[in-house]
Amino acid sequence: MASYHLSVKTIKRSAGRSSTAAAAYRAGERIECQREGRLHDYTAKRGIAETFILTPENAPSWAQDRSSLWNAAEESETRRNSVTAREWELALPSEISAEDRSQITRQFAEELVSRYGVAVDVAIHAPHREGDQRNHHAHVLTTTRKLEPEGFTTKTRVLDSAKTGGVEIEQMRGVWAELQNHALERVGEVERVDHRSLEAQREAALERGDALSAEELDRDPELKLGPAANSMERREKAAAEREGREYVPVTERGAVVHAARQARAAFREMRERLDIARETYGAGREAGQGRVSAGLAALRAAATKDREAGRPGEDFRERLARVVGRSEDRVGAPKPDRRNYARERLKAIMEKDAGRDGQAAVHKLDGHSDPELGEAAGREDRKPSVNERLKDVLNKPREKLEIEDDRDQEKDQEVEKDREIDRGPTHGF
Repeated sequence: MASYHLSVKTIKRSAGRSSTAAAAYRAGERIECQREGRLHDYTAKRGIAETFILTPENAPSWAQDRSSLWNAAEESETRRNSVTAREWELALPSEISAEDRSQITRQFAEELVSRYGVAVDVAIHAPHREGDQRNHHAHVLTTTRKLEPEGFTTKTRVLDSAKTGGVEIEQMRGVWAELQNHALERVGEVERVDHRSLEAQREAALERGDALSAEELDRDPELKLGPAANSMERREKAAAEREGREYVPVTERGAVVHAARQARAAFREMRERLDIARETYGAGREAGQGRVSAGLAALRAAATKDREAGRPGEDFRERLARVVGRSEDRVGAPKPDRRNYARERLKAIMEKDAGRDGQAAVHKLDGHSDPELGEAAGREDRKPSVNERLKDVLNKPREKLEIEDDRDQEKDQEVEKDREIDRGPTHGF
């Protein structure tokens, strides 16, 4: 599914970096830094899909040359700790075409030029051949000074100030989200991205009465893997794919991230099944079906979704239990902060539904309504589970179901008559 990412970093001399080296690496070019007297040659770099430079109107023509542009940017800064460039790192949707990805990146770059009067150097990168093939992204380098006909002039202090910098970046995050969503809409994709924090998204969901979305968003931000762990996990995924086996994380951070992603996928699957069941039931009732008939149709529709999305012979509850089981703490390998994100989230959700303690809630995954009774207990010693009651309904002969359906309809009519009697005659004044 589409995901949002925009980060802003600075190229600082105090960190031993230069804008000439950054531009050469991201564009895969050869640039000689005149200030340092060093040659940055990255012409052997692969995976660069497209590069281009955008400048304000009336900017000097030399600014279209990458080497001239960034050498001039370095020359305009005289301090040892100067910030010589700013980098906007963007994740590009894999659901749209390469042409569309180029278009929305160019539109974002044009907005930066128009808003701040700076020069913008864009490099669009394709996914790494051994990594996630959806990882299309762009590196957008901007100068820290305005570019005018006479060259670089004043600093863009609006982005440097503690008071205005955060506000400006948040507004540009919104611009990038809007560009992506318009592109996704044009190609008929249902998914949308959101640049807001999880807490802000959750509050918005509660305001519009969407409790399920709010529940899904009530989680911690995903843990950052870092370059080393990410490289190890990427190699393991590639090896698992080559050998035809299931991917198992090899690092602690990778295990936490993998479990959290599986839990979110299970929650989304649950929402989809619920939506399908509700729509099917509503359509059946509107068509004149009884509650039992409409309910059975809804169950069949949800089960069909399971067969399409899951493993052969595996229902949704089994997949959910498998996700929770994998997220448990491994012996000798404690997770950060000793937290089990998927299990805690699942327990919290089920506690609200069951009104009992966490053990009872998780025990529901085994199909039992009483945590003190296990699978060995006879059915006569405990209440039948929801799953067992559904099986009883599904195993009844169709004639019996129709009779019960007719009884339900008669009861509905009797209840409606009683309500009319209770209301009594109405009198106008």
